Amino acid sequence: MCGIVAAVASGNIVPVLVQGLQRLEYRGYDSCGVAVVRQAGPASALVRARSTARVAELDAQMRAEPLDAGTGIAHTRWATHGAPAVHNAHPHFSHGPGAAAAQRPARVGLVHNGIIENHDALRTALQAKGYVFDSQTDTEVIAHLVDALYDGNLFEAVRAAIAQLHGAYAIAVFHKDEPQRVVGARAGSPLVLGVGAAAAGVPAPHYLASDAMALAGVTDQIVYLAEGDVVDLQLGRYWLADAQGQTLTPQQRPVRTVQAHSGAAELGPYRHYMQKEIFEQPRALADTLEGVEAVVPELFDGQGDEPAAAWRVFKDIDRVLILACGTSYYSGCVAKYWLEDVAGMPTQVEVASEYRYRSSVPQPRTLVVTISQSGETADTLAALRHAQSLGMTNTLTICNVATSAMVRECKLAYITRAGVEIGVASTKAFSTQLAGLFLLTLALAQAKGRLSAEQEAQHLQDMRHLPLALQAVLALEPQLIPWAEAFAQKDHALFLGRGLHYPIALEGALKLKEISYIHAEAYPAGELKHGPLALVTSAMPVVTVAPNDALLEKLKSNMQEVRARGGVLYVLADSDTHIQGEAGINVIRMPEHYGPLSPILHVVPLQLLAYHTALARGTDVDKPRNLAKSVTVE
Repeated sequence: MCGIVAAVASGNIVPVLVQGLQRLEYRGYDSCGVAVVRQAGPASALVRARSTARVAELDAQMRAEPLDAGTGIAHTRWATHGAPAVHNAHPHFSHGPGAAAAQRPARVGLVHNGIIENHDALRTALQAKGYVFDSQTDTEVIAHLVDALYDGNLFEAVRAAIAQLHGAYAIAVFHKDEPQRVVGARAGSPLVLGVGAAAAGVPAPHYLASDAMALAGVTDQIVYLAEGDVVDLQLGRYWLADAQGQTLTPQQRPVRTVQAHSGAAELGPYRHYMQKEIFEQPRALADTLEGVEAVVPELFDGQGDEPAAAWRVFKDIDRVLILACGTSYYSGCVAKYWLEDVAGMPTQVEVASEYRYRSSVPQPRTLVVTISQSGETADTLAALRHAQSLGMTNTLTICNVATSAMVRECKLAYITRAGVEIGVASTKAFSTQLAGLFLLTLALAQAKGRLSAEQEAQHLQDMRHLPLALQAVLALEPQLIPWAEAFAQKDHALFLGRGLHYPIALEGALKLKEISYIHAEAYPAGELKHGPLALVTSAMPVVTVAPNDALLEKLKSNMQEVRARGGVLYVLADSDTHIQGEAGINVIRMPEHYGPLSPILHVVPLQLLAYHTALARGTDVDKPRNLAKSVTVE
């Protein structure tokens, strides 16, 4: 969940490192730092700047005391080991063994994303060799281990070090004795190589980053490193080796042209990225559905698969297992209703972080569906690999990043086109996931003979109308602001929904928790009398998602249960539900009822409610405390 940028170049690389950190700050913002190899004649020294403030403050610090070098590493951190503090901030240095090592020049500098599970054992062994630790991080162990193994060749020292690591890592390392060299490695955490272009008489610069977006405007030539890869960057050249130490050819790790537009990270007229991304949902849905003229299995064929691969899989499976975390898990919960109702497909939804740690009964004729915005979610990747190890090899991912590990490791894929999502609280990724999952539902229904041509045409027409319908929902924003001002004064909230809108209530509660820090829970409305009703008072607002569906009358009864206990209701009602606003019942009317696709519309007011509540409370909307965007550690 941390962000890494590194480079080897002829000129000053620090501005590129800082710009990359600014674009990766959504991955972690507990602390940040930059380190360079500064050369003065034949001698070189490692110099760093670190801060527990944001990247902008680090940049100001370095402008006051400039760093200027051609080789550097940089990092923005989401804390796992050790509290956010300067001594725990990356980059970490090793000065060598001995109690007086801190008075000697640093020899190794390193940044790391991931968790080293055997850090305690390695720390004990290194302390026995005389290494003194300055931080509480697992990362410092790697820096000292590389130093202990160094014998004049950084590439070999890193290879020897990672052979002793258990856990997940993406690292970038340099050594003062090899001032124009950075070595990177990855296992379980993302890392890409950016290939620069040579100029007249100037060798090509090369880069490492956690995400290609960090290098937008610097290079669009990207190599995606595979699990276990080690990459060696030197001035004007690079090479790679796999986990077995075999040199990799350009055919094995091809250079791809990736248009990671820096404009995606610009706010434009919006106050926050979350607000921008909420309002980008009509376009994101239109892009996600672009080119979908019919429900055909080929929509889900994976990268490099032979034609009709999805058709064969869909014919062969008789159940679905969905694996996901957080917001993506809630999209899977909605899909369960669709898959069982429309496609007649028994569906199980599992929290990915729990799935592989319990005994389950594998079914070979299962379609394993993973859902992830980044495609690098560590828990979901681990759950996918566990399912595959149990013999469930029919795999499909709904993912927003076509080049991600999730897409590479699944047989089939549907790529959503939400664009870069920077706000930690997911919005447009969720709505586009739902669109992809509904298309999957239709494709499976068709494969099982449960979708007529007339039904297909109607569903596709409804999906094409979604962007326009969402525009009408976004126009409700002014009505939600007074709700948010009332919520900002509360400490607790309850969200209710029934049927396929229960997961939308869960998602609304999650959004409020994430960015406003108000404790919020969600329940199926029918469960009120089985416990949660004891919590209802006038001090706990109750949000109710009220579409005009078969459960509406049941839901109205649940609302009366709330009112009878003095609870105050905030109801998102379809226009034809005949729910009237009165004392204790606040109603916002949705523009239209949208049948099975209604969850995609009803979630948007809940996103706006959370956003404006956070604004009213003065919290950091885009970077909520203790959280980060891309969860690449377990």
